[in-house]
Amino acid sequence: MTDPIAWSAGRLRFFRRPFHEYTLTQRVALSQMPLFVTTLLTAFLVWAFFRETMDNPLFVTFLVSQLALMALCYLVPWEKLPYTSFLVIPLLDFVSIALGREGGQDSLTGISLLAVFPVIWFCASGYYPRIALWLSFLAPLAIIWVPLLVKGDVTGQDLARSLLLPVMMLGIGVSVSVLTLSMTKQQRELEEKDAQLQANLRTSQRQEALLNTVLDTVHLGVLAVDADGHDVLMNRKQRINHELARPNDIADPNESQLLVFGPDRKTLVPVEERPVRRAVLGETFTDDLVWLGSGSEQRAFVTTARAMKDDDGAFAGSVIAFSDVTELVNALAAKDEFVSSVSHEFRTPLTSILGYVEILLADEPEESDRAMLEIIRRNSERLLTLVSDLLSSRNGQLIVTPEAVDVAELVRSSVSSAVPRAAASGVDLEAETPERLEAHVDGARISQVLDNLVSNAIKYSPGGGRVMVSLEQDDGHIECRVADTGMGMSPEDSSEVFAKFFRSSSVRRTAIPGVGLGLPISKAIIEAHGGTIAVDSRLGEGTTFTFRVPV
Repeated sequence: MTDPIAWSAGRLRFFRRPFHEYTLTQRVALSQMPLFVTTLLTAFLVWAFFRETMDNPLFVTFLVSQLALMALCYLVPWEKLPYTSFLVIPLLDFVSIALGREGGQDSLTGISLLAVFPVIWFCASGYYPRIALWLSFLAPLAIIWVPLLVKGDVTGQDLARSLLLPVMMLGIGVSVSVLTLSMTKQQRELEEKDAQLQANLRTSQRQEALLNTVLDTVHLGVLAVDADGHDVLMNRKQRINHELARPNDIADPNESQLLVFGPDRKTLVPVEERPVRRAVLGETFTDDLVWLGSGSEQRAFVTTARAMKDDDGAFAGSVIAFSDVTELVNALAAKDEFVSSVSHEFRTPLTSILGYVEILLADEPEESDRAMLEIIRRNSERLLTLVSDLLSSRNGQLIVTPEAVDVAELVRSSVSSAVPRAAASGVDLEAETPERLEAHVDGARISQVLDNLVSNAIKYSPGGGRVMVSLEQDDGHIECRVADTGMGMSPEDSSEVFAKFFRSSSVRRTAIPGVGLGLPISKAIIEAHGGTIAVDSRLGEGTTFTFRVPV
């Protein structure tokens, strides 16, 4: 048995649907329904108060025709016929109403007003708008005039008296036509907008699927947060990273509870200094190193964040990328350990060699032997200094002893010492310095930097050329520039030139000797003075090194 409540709810949903979503048969039936229901009410009134009219064949024909037309709305397969075939129903309605008017006007006036329903149907259909307007006037007029003309003995006054109804129907038809055209236009625009929105939605869904696929393919953890710090997007790799940083005893930790350690792998990073928190505060940073997790599963990540802006330029969130660099960090640590170990191993025999040389020199050897011993001592001391510099630069503890020094004289001495080597390589070596320029620096260390830069400039100008060493004072700093016209470097090589053991690809191809330690040591010396050193190089055009230290 059907549940009456469910049935009623279903009927309500049926009538709440937009009219265009019904089938054609349902739309035809719904269009005829107002006239049919009004006809039933008319029949009830006539039966209740004017029963003699029920015997009038014209009125009975009116009632039967309305019943038949309602049945035709459901029985005729309108979908299989030409689309506007259903308009025959309102045409037949005019004929049916004419019969009802003639059969019932003696008992119930105003039956001709029922013509408003087919008029509205015609004009609201949107088809044949001009014909619909003509029909809205002529059909009601025919309902009144045809019987008068058939009966004869009609006067102009009789005809004029009946014009009000057709004029009213025409006004209703015009109003309905205007509203229909406006609604049709609006519906068409809405359908076009809906189609565009659907197309945009499909495009957005495709782009979202592509973005998710790309993010899940890359080996970077990607996290997007909104301005309030809520996660907007997290790819598969970042979910793994998040799980790595999760404490074992907390199922859903917040940012402050995650295991995020500093470079020493032991000290928890304060919440306000953690990458995600910094990004939420709108900070932009690159390659910030943190360790996630604990124990043997701990991994190193460099994090990079970029802020997002809305149309007004206000902060709208951030995107943070996590790149796993555990193997690289471990390799660098292993390399530093190797350098430290080798340097320590070198220091012991060098110290022993220097000790025995000092003993031999104390015995006042012959002049020729003394010269050879001095060479051994000088080169051993140089090698021992190099070993000490390697150890100091690794630990970030290179020590300088500043004192008042004439830096101009240091530059001239370095250039003079390198002149024979420059001449042998076909390089013109020049210096531009003031007569005297004093600064509070470690003279021996600055000389070491100058010797290294000038030596490199000559070495990497194998086809000859020009090397210019210039010195000047600028805004409380001394600025020294060593420029050559040699082979130069690519931008990629320039960015790595101060890395330990780095040698550019062009240098490796030409087999120029070197181990890639001079520039890192020079950089450490300049930074120990509180200064900076920079490189500007173009492949095939030359290189310029510039260092600045406070006076």
